[in-house]
Amino acid sequence: MIATILLQASGGFGSYTQLVPMVLIIVVFYFFMIRPQVKKQKDQKKYVEELKKGDRVITTAGIHGRIIDLNETTFLVEVENGKIRFDKSAISLESSRALNTPAVEKKA
Repeated sequence: MIATILLQASGGFGSYTQLVPMVLIIVVFYFFMIRPQVKKQKDQKKYVEELKKGDRVITTAGIHGRIIDLNETTFLVEVENGKIRFDKSAISLESSRALNTPAVEKKA
């Protein structure tokens, strides 16, 4: 009778051990895939909201220019040969930040 109880108890414990790898995979997936993407989207949205006239930007298409007008969802960029209107989602966050960040001079 005790042997039967022990076999049933170990069978129940075995099913929980099968769930542990699945839970670990989900946790790893969240921390390495989902969380960084959500953080990047928040940074992009914050950066776009902080843009103002005169800021230099680079679009995802690689167009360099200066913002001369802002609307709710679009912005007007002055480029070398004219003006182009873009959607705010077309701003490349990394490239625009690098363009506007002054280079740090190295001391010799």
